Amino acid sequence: MKQNARSIFVLALLALPFSCTRTLVPGDSKYLRMVGDITFDPKEDDPDFELCDEANAKQYHNFNQGFQYKGEKPALEKVFAKAYRSKMMLGETGLIRIRFLVNCKGKTGWFRIMGMNENYEPKTFDKSITKQLLQITKSLSGWKILPNEQAPEDYYQYLIFKLQDGQLIEIMP
Repeated sequence: MKQNARSIFVLALLALPFSCTRTLVPGDSKYLRMVGDITFDPKEDDPDFELCDEANAKQYHNFNQGFQYKGEKPALEKVFAKAYRSKMMLGETGLIRIRFLVNCKGKTGWFRIMGMNENYEPKTFDKSITKQLLQITKSLSGWKILPNEQAPEDYYQYLIFKLQDGQLIEIMP
């Protein structure tokens, strides 16, 4: 009896690799490489923006080199302090995240916006706010090139804007 159980167990182990096979062809999967990956949208994105290696763009949590902007966060905050024109808009409170890609040449593209209220529930902000934040973000020209041993790499970046009644309170990260 012990020998039979052992034989069945060994056969099951041998069959296991064949029962769990699946073929994933790059670019042929209905799933993104990682949660949150951005794919090109011809309605939204500049067709001239090119990634050097789209399949291997680094997520912001994949490299340990800090904020990748020349002059770091203080320089970025100066740009927004000078360019953002806030006006009192009651109820326009919460967070706006703009996520995008920086290519191996330090150029940006494929911007995506997500808004949320103070309870982290989805929120659509007034277009005058999101349009202005997006324009300023797109105009930023100080993104660093992410070095690699072989060649510079593409990477994801995000900015989160905290608003209180239309007033820009804080920029994160």
